[in-house]
Amino acid sequence: MNKDKASYSFVFLVLFSIFLACLLISNIIAGKLILVFGMVLPSAVILFPITYILGDVFTEVYGYEKTRSIIWIGFAANMLMSMIFMIAVALPYPGFFKDQSAYATVLGLTPRIVLASLIAYWAGEFANSISLSILKKLTKGKFLWVRTIGSTVVGQSFDTVLFISISFAGNVPLSVLLQMMAAQYLFKVAYEAVLTPFTYKVVGYIKRIEGIDTFDHGVEYNPFKLGAK
Repeated sequence: MNKDKASYSFVFLVLFSIFLACLLISNIIAGKLILVFGMVLPSAVILFPITYILGDVFTEVYGYEKTRSIIWIGFAANMLMSMIFMIAVALPYPGFFKDQSAYATVLGLTPRIVLASLIAYWAGEFANSISLSILKKLTKGKFLWVRTIGSTVVGQSFDTVLFISISFAGNVPLSVLLQMMAAQYLFKVAYEAVLTPFTYKVVGYIKRIEGIDTFDHGVEYNPFKLGAK
């Protein structure tokens, strides 16, 4: 199967749908804080790392150029969702509607958090995809675990540092800020490492049924160059 057809295959569309759903749901539930082994984390950590795993699958199987388009679509969907939430909260409501404060608490987003989320997602996903693509060429397609974990180490460092610093800098002490970064970063990287066997199975299965295994030779890694060959 050639690469263009694979882009529109049923499997590709299913994976893309799961990726987009995980991304948007993560941003909706991020306001709920949870305790994991004594660490205070946003509940999005149980789902958001899956977007990185799927990003690995896209880049590994279909290549960076197609993944670049997926990242931009996710960015646009995230921005649209955030704007709709803010508009819905701000719209006037009838007097008998008693749940406005609860609605605003769950779905109300400050511009600062929206900005942090968008920048962190964009930088983290591109760093993850580019790292995996380069590592695949360097390893000649061997040692998938090196690529999946290595790219996560890079991508999550961008995502975590940018989101925490943009969201909370100036509002919490520096020591707390660094603790939040360290806790989220270590959890997300460990999450990816634990699920590596699952990633192996998914990648192997998709490569077999799609008949494709892309190496990004000659690819330009400019995030703003949309489209694929």
